[in-house]
Amino acid sequence: MQLTGSLFANMSAVYGNALSTFPDYPAEIRAPHGTVSGVSGFQVHIGSGDIHTPGDYCDLLVAMNPAALKANARWCKRSAMILFDTDAFDEEGLSRAGFGTDNPFTELKVEDRTLIAAPITKLTEESLKDSGMDMKAIHKCKNMFTLGMACFIYDRPLEYIFQYLESKFAKKHPEMIAPNRKVLTDGFNYAANIQAIPNTYHIAPAPLEKGTYRNITGNQAVAWGLLAASEKSGLPLFCGSYPITPATGILEELAIHKSLGAKTLQAEDEIAGICTAIGAAFAGDLAVTTTSGPGLSLKSEALGLAVMTELPLVVVDVQRAGPSTGIPTKTEQTDLDQALYGRNGECPIPVVAAHSPAHCFDAAFQAAKIALEHMTPVMLLSEGFLGNGSEPWRIPSMADYPEIRPPFARSVEGERFRPFERDPETLVRPWAIPGQKGFEHRIGGLEKNHAGVLSSDPANHELMVDERLQKVLKIADFIPELSVDGPSEGPLLVVGWGGTYGHILSAVRTARAEGKAVAMAHFDYIFPVPRNTGEVLSRFSKVLVCELNSGQFARYLQGLFPGLDIVRCNKVQGQPFLVNELVDAINKAL
Repeated sequence: MQLTGSLFANMSAVYGNALSTFPDYPAEIRAPHGTVSGVSGFQVHIGSGDIHTPGDYCDLLVAMNPAALKANARWCKRSAMILFDTDAFDEEGLSRAGFGTDNPFTELKVEDRTLIAAPITKLTEESLKDSGMDMKAIHKCKNMFTLGMACFIYDRPLEYIFQYLESKFAKKHPEMIAPNRKVLTDGFNYAANIQAIPNTYHIAPAPLEKGTYRNITGNQAVAWGLLAASEKSGLPLFCGSYPITPATGILEELAIHKSLGAKTLQAEDEIAGICTAIGAAFAGDLAVTTTSGPGLSLKSEALGLAVMTELPLVVVDVQRAGPSTGIPTKTEQTDLDQALYGRNGECPIPVVAAHSPAHCFDAAFQAAKIALEHMTPVMLLSEGFLGNGSEPWRIPSMADYPEIRPPFARSVEGERFRPFERDPETLVRPWAIPGQKGFEHRIGGLEKNHAGVLSSDPANHELMVDERLQKVLKIADFIPELSVDGPSEGPLLVVGWGGTYGHILSAVRTARAEGKAVAMAHFDYIFPVPRNTGEVLSRFSKVLVCELNSGQFARYLQGLFPGLDIVRCNKVQGQPFLVNELVDAINKAL
């Protein structure tokens, strides 16, 4: 189903539609077949205008078995169509899904939807009976038959999928091209001839800004943003990571691009991953490590080392539902407190957050720029919803991106190198690469003075702690100010961060269309916050903070600006917000 959804989404992107996707993976490894816990879904929202979310409720639900129906029937609009494989809705299938009757549609109270019953399994067998494939392989093609039906319903041309089949199978399995083309075409023709489909759709291309577009996931965009930063800084990229859901895709994507100077290491554990990255930073690379919440916990001691040594490092946390292993394939924003405070000692780290799959490119680029130019580890927060989700991305010109200028140490004749002597404007220390004569210095986790000499002097320790904090706070002078969508003052400002952006924007626009004076501000930079944050927030009577946790960002803002009247809207279900949930929260706050 993930392949089917990806093909439909990519085909729509090539056609020119605006779109947003939400792959929803089962959390269990090899969950029992036909059970609700094993359902894998892929949500696609396409349109000819602005699309900012995967949508709240669906026009078409494709249910390949009773468990898929049970897991997703609640998301069907009153006018929705439900396309299902009648061959899977037998006594065994209904029992595995936990139905108590032989009519699951009545049991789920969706019998009034438009039901499109198709014997997809038998039709796929008939389509491929002369293909020479065994029955197990034939049954794997059921999704392609169903995709053909969906292409008819949504007036999608099949040429893109034909091209995909050619590129996928041409070298190693050319015998698979013709059967897949046939079953896809047969599914399209079957849907065109059964006369049981009351609604078909034609979604015109969206009026997009001129340029070259592709559909991109957040994990791909992070990888490419880091590669762009490597190019703009002139430094090779090193990523030392340990595989973890849902961040592994970044490491996999970077591993493809050795031709662009990327070096990747799959370490034996999370601690080794970050420690190899710190070593690469010491050696002069753009250093990166990627993880999710549990792995970030393991990296915390080494993060302190990166802060103490003041080496540039990008730490990407693709958040998932926790604590502990939690629900590893589901999305949340529950690592914010850990990103801000989850280390021993006074250990400040800048925190940046991506707000959409495409924005992950810019967020990764900016995180790397801050790390390299300000000599500090930087935390980049993504989410499973962003990392696995996708949207059209306008491929930028690298000429539009700024150069990245690391503060490499320069020799001063007659003076001994002082590794922690700071730039008076930025408080950034010089970056001396090993092997440079005259720049030898001691590195490590023990406190030092400006000369790089180990020091346990109380006054020096307090001075260095304060300088490390002030260096991070001064980053606010180099990031954009907080912008407001809507009226600049009024009764309510809706605030969010990270992947809630599209849902909040859609909800705020819905409220304004109903005549309500509501504005929105979204934080891409969390620590430090933009310089004008206090002034912006103070212009509104109430601030509604919407986040997928129990109120971490709301507490953070309340601590920074104690006089605010903050209202919270929280959700901790491993799922993104629904737009109508946020509209209700706005109305309640007003």
